[in-house]
Amino acid sequence: MADETTPTDGAAPGERIAKALAHSGVASRRDAERLIEAGRISVNGKTLKSPAFNVMPGDDIRLDGQSIGPRPPTKVWRYHKPTGLLTTHNDPQGRETVFGQMPEDMGRVISVGRLDLNSEGLLLLTNDGELARMLELPSTGWTRRYRVRAYGRADDSALKKLADGAVVEGVVYGPVEVTVDRRTGANVWLTIGLKEGKNREVRKVLSSVGLTVNRLMRTAYGPFQLGSLKRGDTEEVKLSVLRDQLGRLYPLDRDGNLLTEGAQAGPEKTGTAKAKPRPTGGESGFKPKKPGSKAGWAKASPKTEPGHKARKAAKAAKAGAGETRPPRKSGSQTPGALRAGSQSPGAQRAGSQTSGSQKSGPQKSGPQKTGSPKTGSQKASSQKDRRDASKRGELTSMKDNANRRRRP
Repeated sequence: MADETTPTDGAAPGERIAKALAHSGVASRRDAERLIEAGRISVNGKTLKSPAFNVMPGDDIRLDGQSIGPRPPTKVWRYHKPTGLLTTHNDPQGRETVFGQMPEDMGRVISVGRLDLNSEGLLLLTNDGELARMLELPSTGWTRRYRVRAYGRADDSALKKLADGAVVEGVVYGPVEVTVDRRTGANVWLTIGLKEGKNREVRKVLSSVGLTVNRLMRTAYGPFQLGSLKRGDTEEVKLSVLRDQLGRLYPLDRDGNLLTEGAQAGPEKTGTAKAKPRPTGGESGFKPKKPGSKAGWAKASPKTEPGHKARKAAKAAKAGAGETRPPRKSGSQTPGALRAGSQSPGAQRAGSQTSGSQKSGPQKSGPQKTGSPKTGSQKASSQKDRRDASKRGELTSMKDNANRRRRP
């Protein structure tokens, strides 16, 4: 192994120590270089003085005497940062930080970009420093979106000019997309999109056009959205979603490890069982199909075979040859006779008059009336008379029944 005082050549095998520390989630690559220069990193018991050092798999890498352990699978969390927290691991003034709010079982994580003390919204956290560094670069092409409330008045033309970039206090800022949502009194609500994310970029760019930001919330970082995540809550991004969103920018295998060049990721773990192959004739427990049977698992229906109707009729005749039907009762009627004897509702109402008159007394027969056909009014009057007669007959029958019950 090379001595700590002799930096290795960039073409040497292995991985740069700063990159290995970043992959292990210790710090970003830039912060890892600062740790090395401060003498806090050792490899196999020797303290490093320069980041130009390559490590091999199995090397014992320690930070402040503590082993960093094997590289964990890459994970990303969405965090809804509230105002009043600093995006740093240590604050000299002792103020509350974002990482002090994380659960202990989460391990050491770093942020993708930063949100200042008075800003809120979506903050991505990861245990992979190399991934965090890559997502911060403008070359990634991911857009950061903010919801902003600002005080002051600015012309729409001045806001549109920000799409070409701006220079504020000697610092060059890239294109900024600004959309005016609404104006409420002296304030204006804006939706802003940018790709660089420099320190306090939104506040400084808007101040160049006469607006003072009094509220700033990040709503999206690339494909990751704040959504309905409550303030102060943390939610891990599913590995399948992470692999899909990172794609070739940072290819991961199905276990969350970074793929080496030329390697291919295995199939996604879905949890579905594979279908077992159907047994062949040589395997035990397999019953061959009967000759003449149809393909498939269901048996053929006898109705689909030719001549089934003739066989059914012959079977019924053979079964009925030795049977004698019981004599029909005198008062019983066949279903056909019952259907033939059924009457319409109008005929039943007309017949109720006859039944009532039979109970009340003998009927008088008279000659059948003949004449010209009745008109519509005559038919209506005749139907009304029949209904009245039917009611009278029913009342008479009810009175007769009541009189019978009173007799001793």
